[in-house]
This record gives sequence, C-alpha cells and structure tokens, in this order.
Amino acid sequence: MTQAQTNNQYFSPVEMMAEAEKFALSKAKKSSGMTLSLAIMAGAFIGLAFLFYITVTTGSTDTGWGLSRLAGGLAFSMGLILIVICGGELFTSSVLSSISWANKQISFGKMLSIWGKVYVGNFIGAMILLLIVSAAGLYQMDHGQWGLNALNIAQHKLHHTPVQAFALGVLCNLLVCLAIWLTFSSANALTKAAMTIMPVAMFVSSGFEHCVANMFMVPLGIVIQNFAPDAFWSQVGTTSAHYADLNIFQFVTANLIPVTLGNIVGGAVLVGLANWCIYRRPQLKAASVASITTTTNITSVKETTMNANILVKDIMNPTPVILSAEMTTPAAIDTLLDNNMVSAPVVDVEGRLVGFFSAHDVMVDLWCQDYLPTQGQKVVDLMARDVIAIDATDKLVDVAEFLCIDKEQLYPTTSMGIATTFTTLSLEERAKSIKVNKPHVLPVIENGKFVGVVARQNVLASLRRVYGERVSLVEKELELESA
Repeated sequence: MTQAQTNNQYFSPVEMMAEAEKFALSKAKKSSGMTLSLAIMAGAFIGLAFLFYITVTTGSTDTGWGLSRLAGGLAFSMGLILIVICGGELFTSSVLSSISWANKQISFGKMLSIWGKVYVGNFIGAMILLLIVSAAGLYQMDHGQWGLNALNIAQHKLHHTPVQAFALGVLCNLLVCLAIWLTFSSANALTKAAMTIMPVAMFVSSGFEHCVANMFMVPLGIVIQNFAPDAFWSQVGTTSAHYADLNIFQFVTANLIPVTLGNIVGGAVLVGLANWCIYRRPQLKAASVASITTTTNITSVKETTMNANILVKDIMNPTPVILSAEMTTPAAIDTLLDNNMVSAPVVDVEGRLVGFFSAHDVMVDLWCQDYLPTQGQKVVDLMARDVIAIDATDKLVDVAEFLCIDKEQLYPTTSMGIATTFTTLSLEERAKSIKVNKPHVLPVIENGKFVGVVARQNVLASLRRVYGERVSLVEKELELESA
C-alpha cells in the first residue's frame, strides 16, 4: 500500500478499536523520562489553548453569550490538535490505557503509574507556562479586561458543588476521549486534527471541567489576585478582595480533586472500557478457543556434568512477540515479517496461550486454496492448537535433549523392553544419524499461565558457556601475556 493510500484510509469501528489498543499500549512502552517530558509539553499546550480562549472571549459582551463561548471553544481546540499531532501525553487521554489493563497487557499498578507520571508532567508544564505568562503581564491587555476575564473564569470554577464538579469532569473527558477516539479512524494528520475540533469546542463552550486546563486556569487567577498591581484593579473597577476565594486550598478541594475523578470515569470507563466491552471482550467467546495450560513432560536420559540448576525461566524471553486469536491473517503475517520471525504464540484477551501460528500454516493454507486467500480469515482459523509447551521449571539440559534427541529412534524398543530394530552403530552414532522434527520455539507455562518462550537460540546461547570464553578474548589475553 502506498503512502497516499495509507493517508486516505478510513478505518471501521472494529479497526478503530485495534488502533485504540495500540495507542493505549504505546503509553506503557515509553520510558519514564519520555513520558514526563511529553506530559510537560502537553500541559503547556493546554495552557496555550486557554490563553487563546481568554483572548477570544474578552470584550465580547455584544456578540452574544453562546456565540462568544463557541468561538472560545473553537480556539481552545488548538490545544488538543497540538497534542495529537506533536505526540504530547495528556492525562485525560492517557486514562485510555485502561484498555491495556483490561487486555491484561499491563498491571493495575502500571496503569496508575502511567497516570501519575503524566498528571505530574502536565502540572509542571502548566506551571512553566504560568511563570512565563505572569512575567509577560498578559493580564493587563485590553486595559485589564483580559485579566478580569481570567479572574472571573477561575472564580466560577471554584463555585461548583463537589457533585457538580465531578459530573462536569465526567462530561468533559467523555468528549475529550471521544475526540481522541475519532482520530483512530484515519491515518491522515489533517483529518486527525479536524476530528478533534467539534468535541473539544462543545466541552469548552458548555463549561465542562478539564483537570489539566484547570491546572493552568485557576492558578493564573490566583497569581493575578495576589500579585496584580493597584493600577490593574483601578482599571477594571474592582478589588482583589472580591476574589479572595481564589486560593490553593479551595482550588484543590473544590475543583481539582472531584474534576480529576470525573475525568477518569468519563475517559477510562465511559469511553475506554465501554468500547473494550463492545468490541474486544466478546471476541474470545466467538472464537471458542480453549487455553493451553498443560506442558510436555521432558526428562533427560543421560547423566551430565553440566550445571543442572539452569532452568527454563532463567533463559526464556518473558516478553515475546505475540499474536491475538482474533487478529486477521494479513496483520499476523505483517507482524511476523516486521519482527523477522516465522512463528509466534497466539493468546486470547486474557493473555492465555491458545495456539501457535507459523509461516508453515499460512503456506499450506494458500496451497490448498490455490493461492486465493479466504476473505476475513483470522489467526484462530489457521493456528495450530496441538502445541508443545514446556514448564518454566524444566531444566536447560532436559530442553536441549528434547530438541535434538528422539528417544524412540535412539532406543527402538517396545514397552516390554524388546528391541524392534537391530543395529551395530554406537549410541553416539545413532544420536547423530537420527532425524528429529521439533519446534524451533517452545512456549513456556508456569502454574497454568503463559509466561514466555524459549527459542533454539536461547538454548544455544546458554550452552555456549561450556566452551569457555569467546576466542577473540582468549587471543587478546595471550597477546597481553606475551607482551
């Protein structure tokens, strides 16, 4: 598919859900430093948008209440556009990581950690912008009317009851996260930007409460109330005492806490988890796949001098590339190719092992279908369900023997111990001559749960130590000794 085709592509609601899952999981994959930096940037973006809102709505009494607020709402949408296009981390959209938690991709603690880092970063970004705006004295614009407008907006936000503030927070982030959800319908940057405008304009013009916007807006009012000179108050015809309720305690208790809780419910629950329940949760039942919880019994038949304390869990890859049972076959093939792989374990929405998907499965199916692939085919339709899995506590020496030795060919006897094949070859000669067909990647189960994979490369890397150090290092040491 060309770049132009990709940019013009529109995704269906089901495909949008898949994009939302990628969006949610991407937040867990960022480092703490990157998350905090992007959150600071987003906090500043939202503050800039509120500056735009104040400017647009100042001195607009003759315009009409509704039209003035609509204009302000359209101006404020600049903040979310900057975040979507520039990749900032905004708390109110980061709560969509609840989708990854529902998919068992991250723990509840990890989800809260992401929220906490983004929340702190947004606050820092808002405070940095507040410092710059205060130094610039923007509140004195239009003979102080700009600052008076900011004071009135900030004071109004502190006059809600806790229930009202919570409900306004729910409504706000319902719209913000719906705006983000709409961006999942297209890969085109201009379309993404346009999708955010109307939902944001509605929440701002309707007076819904956004915790990150309030982190900038209310402290701005507090700064003006405490530090504006007398000349400012004489210009606007009022006093600082009229705004005495603009203080940090009132801001945190009457606004920030209930609004933040409302934003979490509106975004994480009403948008994130609601769509997950609609589109993702039923898919496991539709696929009717049973999880694989038992392992193959592997034991060595040979005495060894090698360290037998090395276990599978010591050498396995605990975060392998995995496929979803409901993933389409083309998407699964792309995942394998992107990661330079030919097979991968398949898991359900609970993260349980349900099968194994390989290039062999794809090629056999294409051959049977005369290379005309079935439309709408999914991984669950092709994957192998008779999977050989090993236990996390199995020993390395047992796994190595399992992969390279076929005991039935090496010891051709019946259950009664009667030989079925006679040969003059020694044990070592028979071991080297037999053909063994074992998987190159083995899924690992611990207490019935899928925990990782062990590939032949992992086994070989662990066996490498029996040969001693790398040759290059030994040669270097000899050179040093001779010198």
